[in-house]
Amino acid sequence: MQMDERKQKILKAIIKDYIATAEPIGSRTISKKLEFGVSPATIRNEMSDLEELGLIEQPHTSAGRIPSDLGYRYYVDCLMDPLVLGEEEKKNINQEITRRLDEVQEVIEYTGKLISQVTSLTSLVMSPKSRESVFNKLYFLPYEEGKAIMVTVKENGTVENNIVEIGKETTPEELQILANIFNDKLSGARVQDLKRGLLIEIQSELSRKRRMIDSMIGILERMFEDKDGENTERVYLDGTLNMLNQPEFKDINKVKNLFSVFEENSKLKELLNPGNEQKGLNITIGAENTGLVFKDCSVISATYHINGKQIGSIGVLGPTRMDYSKAISIVDYMTKSLTEMLTNKHRKLRT
Repeated sequence: MQMDERKQKILKAIIKDYIATAEPIGSRTISKKLEFGVSPATIRNEMSDLEELGLIEQPHTSAGRIPSDLGYRYYVDCLMDPLVLGEEEKKNINQEITRRLDEVQEVIEYTGKLISQVTSLTSLVMSPKSRESVFNKLYFLPYEEGKAIMVTVKENGTVENNIVEIGKETTPEELQILANIFNDKLSGARVQDLKRGLLIEIQSELSRKRRMIDSMIGILERMFEDKDGENTERVYLDGTLNMLNQPEFKDINKVKNLFSVFEENSKLKELLNPGNEQKGLNITIGAENTGLVFKDCSVISATYHINGKQIGSIGVLGPTRMDYSKAISIVDYMTKSLTEMLTNKHRKLRT
């Protein structure tokens, strides 16, 4: 869509004002804000053209104009000024993520909390599929007499610590042999391929340590099982009450419908991953989202990775009137930061 500079300035002014005030804007207000010597009558003509192009709409006969979904799309694609996060903001974000990096699940959930706090919108963070996890390695740490801590590491960086009974007579050398056997048999195996038969094979090799091995196998089976009963990623929400602060959601029925969908993990997954192969940053506006309940919402999402492999997704959900520049900058930085930190941690675990 080609537009001259004046129409672009007017559209940009309408959108920025509506994002800030949630009130329709008229030609006289635009004329004052632009301050480039154009009369309200000229502005009205330009606004009529923008309305014919489907970029703005008039909610009421006597009201000013508001952006349409198409107007927001043109703004995001062609007019928006990128927001660069300050060094202090980046430092604070990195510190908060680093503090929780020892437990991947915690850092993933806390990332959502950070995003909702910074943007004042609702965040969505999708965790890795539990059954898609890949076993990396296992090792033991001394605990107390007759017991040891079994540390299990997955490829996605998740670390689990469990106390196992090893018997008073077990030596550190024997524990290392056990760890080597498990690592040799299981390293690189995906959870869905981790059959009971493979664990029984290990058990038969170590039958004289039956009590300890039974305990270890039980822990491994529980660790890799899908706690939700299905092979799916979980989407964590934070800041859902932020929606109540938006003028668009003062209608209690609209809010009830929206909050009911928040309970449906599959619908949230569709919001975060509108396509099968999401690349980079993805922005869906209004009617571009699946489902009528999200027709007044926009979603900005991106994927995070470990060594180039997609692990999960991060996003924000808000009204179509959201501050796109700020939300895009936050989501983009958070996913890149999380990707870098998880990848670095994964490399350290493998050395």
